[in-house]
Amino acid sequence: MSLTPEWSSRIVRWREELKRHLLSPLRVLSAEVCFTMDHISLDQAKKLTFTPIANGSSWGKKWEYGWFKTTAIIPPEAMGKRIGLVFDAGLESLVFVNGQPASTFSWGQKNITLSRCANGNETFEIFAESYAGHGEITCGDGPVALDRNPVPEPKEPLAQLNNISLVILEEDAYQLYIDVETLWELRQKIDPNLLRVMRIDQGLRDFTCIADLELPYEEKLLSFRKARERLKPLLECVNGSTAPTMYAFGHAHLDIAWLWPLAETERKVARTLSTQLSLIKEYPDYKFLHSQCHLYRYAKDFYPELYTQVKKAVRDGNIIAEGGMWVESDTNMPSGESLIRQFIHGKRFFKEEFDVDSILMWLPDVFGYTANLPQIMNGCGIKYFSTQKIFWTYNGGDTFPHNTFWWEGLDGSRTLVHLHNDYNSPVSPQSVLDRWNERVQKDTITCRLLPFGHGDGGGGPTRDHLEFALRQKNLEGAPLVKLSSPLDYFKYVEENESPEIVYVGELYYQGHRGTYTSQAKTKRGNRKCEIALREAEMWGVATSVLNKTSFPASLLDEHWKNVLLCQFHDILPGSSIARVYQEAEALYNKVQTEVAAITSTALSTLVSKNDTALTIANSLSWNRRALILLPGDFEGARDASNNLVDTQKNGALTFVEVTIPSCGWTTLHKAPPQTPKNTLSITCNKLENELLSIDFNDFGEITRIYDKEAKRDWTTGIANSFKLWKDVPANFDAWDLDSTYLKNPVALPHTAEFSILATGPLVATLKVSRKLNDSTMHQEISLSRGSRRIDFKTSIDWKERHKVLKVNFPTTIHSLEALHEIQMGYVQRPTHASRQYDKDRFEVCNHKWTALTETDRGCALLNDCKYGVNVDQNSINLTLLRSALAPDPTADIGTQEFTYAFYCWNTNFAASTVIQQSYELNMPCILQKGEATSQSLFTVDMPGIIIETIKPAEDTSTDIIVRLYESHKATTRCNLAPSFPVDAAWETNMLEVVKNDIPLQNGKIPLNFKPFEIKTVRLHVK
Repeated sequence: MSLTPEWSSRIVRWREELKRHLLSPLRVLSAEVCFTMDHISLDQAKKLTFTPIANGSSWGKKWEYGWFKTTAIIPPEAMGKRIGLVFDAGLESLVFVNGQPASTFSWGQKNITLSRCANGNETFEIFAESYAGHGEITCGDGPVALDRNPVPEPKEPLAQLNNISLVILEEDAYQLYIDVETLWELRQKIDPNLLRVMRIDQGLRDFTCIADLELPYEEKLLSFRKARERLKPLLECVNGSTAPTMYAFGHAHLDIAWLWPLAETERKVARTLSTQLSLIKEYPDYKFLHSQCHLYRYAKDFYPELYTQVKKAVRDGNIIAEGGMWVESDTNMPSGESLIRQFIHGKRFFKEEFDVDSILMWLPDVFGYTANLPQIMNGCGIKYFSTQKIFWTYNGGDTFPHNTFWWEGLDGSRTLVHLHNDYNSPVSPQSVLDRWNERVQKDTITCRLLPFGHGDGGGGPTRDHLEFALRQKNLEGAPLVKLSSPLDYFKYVEENESPEIVYVGELYYQGHRGTYTSQAKTKRGNRKCEIALREAEMWGVATSVLNKTSFPASLLDEHWKNVLLCQFHDILPGSSIARVYQEAEALYNKVQTEVAAITSTALSTLVSKNDTALTIANSLSWNRRALILLPGDFEGARDASNNLVDTQKNGALTFVEVTIPSCGWTTLHKAPPQTPKNTLSITCNKLENELLSIDFNDFGEITRIYDKEAKRDWTTGIANSFKLWKDVPANFDAWDLDSTYLKNPVALPHTAEFSILATGPLVATLKVSRKLNDSTMHQEISLSRGSRRIDFKTSIDWKERHKVLKVNFPTTIHSLEALHEIQMGYVQRPTHASRQYDKDRFEVCNHKWTALTETDRGCALLNDCKYGVNVDQNSINLTLLRSALAPDPTADIGTQEFTYAFYCWNTNFAASTVIQQSYELNMPCILQKGEATSQSLFTVDMPGIIIETIKPAEDTSTDIIVRLYESHKATTRCNLAPSFPVDAAWETNMLEVVKNDIPLQNGKIPLNFKPFEIKTVRLHVK
């Protein structure tokens, strides 16, 4: 090593001092200000009343914005210089120069360029919108004490105008600074025995002798230029023929909501894009990836002039409009249909706005990836996928073994994947070499993706990033840095080194497991809105086909976009601040209310007015027997065949049991009640029907579930047992559920109070009320006649802090793997912790059910809005609630409602109705006053084929789309039979583009399915 400690220290000191010479002050500017809570345009701001504000003045309430204005005149003595504006007024600021958004002051951006070469006497009218902030926000990265509020109310004013001034950006000093930093970082990372290091050290020593930082101004600048000449040959040394290539592009990972609300993101978009457009003007080869359609839409709606520039930059190839989805969505909890709609809405926007056929799914910060994504990506025309989060195993675990590979999903579909290591890279030599050396595939790849820039809150690259990147285009000792699109990387890999590695199954993230549970109302809102939209589309199709009525497609399109927005990976997972969830719940309420009205309007066209009749609609693709609560003026009912239906009176409530056709409806008419023989039995400690006998203890827990038909028990211990633990993660409060929670159980000693709500003959219901630590639980436990399903309708007034609540069902099933429903299929996960990866999956995501099976029997825990679960050997544990304190200290406090159910069967899995039961628990029948004939819109003749979606075609034609999937992991042939005349049928991709004709056979549509295959069928109606 050629640097002695003396020389090394000297170089470090010169580097530090050089930073102080990067700008020279010209003059302090005077400013005026006005304040607003609203998002207003520049033209609107100009109409407000401005008052003078001095440097050092404090300003700003929580959520408030300040509009500052000033005029900058470049003095004649600055002619030929690069002139900048320094503006330090708040958390982040968007600067308008002469009426145009010019750049931002935010993460990494300390000044902006007004002129690259001043003429002298130029005048700039400057406005800046600055955010005061909303107080200190913690992510809970470290234990959050229970005796204090982790997010205290901020003291106002929040912000201060520290500096607004005109400066010379000393280009000679800046370029020398980048030269020196490039060489210094390079020599720190490569083999110290190389001749290359010796040459660099000689140059850096000479730099400290040539660059005289104490000379008068002009002589000092001359010394900088001489020092650059000395270093130039070292920067011109190039690599040999075996240097790896880093496909580098700018990126500003911008969370749509996180530690800030949606309203702040609207401004962040403009700040980010204006900065990147200014860089593009100076660096024409620069490419910037901007990925989320919702963010583009913000720019289009709020900053139309900026958006015009963005569209031009996309056409010119400088802004890469890619990403595939509407937002960077969570992929664990959204339904399969929601994931498809993310691509439908995303790809449509990219095509309509930019004429781009997006083929890359870009999700750098999402918390794990469902096993059915490859099939959904393939079906939506997505060829490539990239992320980096999977490597962030900060709590330990099994390191993911690949960077570039084919990812195979449930049905065998494959997608080309590259896992990069960071999305906030500074792209300096140290960072570039780290990114290359961090690869886990040491012997099969020659290139990698390298996104660079400031992220999370937006911003993206600055000049520093671009200057570092340009110096490493071919710099001896460093990988080749190639400014390019990520698509260039994938195309190169496909053509030159297509990987042999195939990875099968989900990409499970070994962290952030608490996100399956945090913010329970948001999870519930997501599930309920997905179902509401499904119902509206199906019954809209029914009325358009049968009655030729119009369908409010544009209104539903907007509701879908709102649901997709809330599936962003820091909203639905529960990892944002409180205001984000207030806004999300308001959106969910709006969607549910307005979509329910659309459904009701659609169903009203199917019925004729008749106050003595009630029509019941079933959107599920099988004949369904359901318990229906009749309107108050019904004492009993007759069905469509004029037969009295069985009735149960519960005080003022009247229930009937009725069968409704597949994807159809039937009508009940008023009639006298018919009370059948009661085969149900209920006391405060026992619930029984023809098939099951259930015993309870004093806590309302189940001590036995006895199968009267099979003559054996289903449980090995106390079931429906609530388990509470102290839950204080070591990192990331709302995100993480650490395995160590099991070491801190909280006793639940309170016994329950019991009351009988219903005694039969259709359903028996036991009410259990009980204290759970500081919270109160009310539960209605119901068993219907002839049923193997026990329902637990639950309400909890949740008052816990840093606790996690689960409900436990220990079963008599022995299985090495549990089945967990995911989007349009299921995965098998171990029930043991034999190896590290098995142990790491101590909490996983499910959708509507998790099951344990043997060859000829099984049982499952169903739910209507829960996603977190774990299965420990024979025990299913559904995670019900958490109470993280950061970043939202009020998370989940208050009334929480949900239903789960225990279901058991004595057949093989495929012969069971567990999937149907889970749908029925989630999707109740819909009632509409009035009379209609009993009719089925569609039928399917194989029980394993599920109709997931019936909807109008996206192209606004009169065609109908039916989406189905195979649910039993079996090769299957079936017939889809519509009840109305169809002219033609086609199989399409998930974007509804025709792939091939399907010949009709006697009005039916024959379909062949592979295991877990999703099919989309397009029908033209006569």
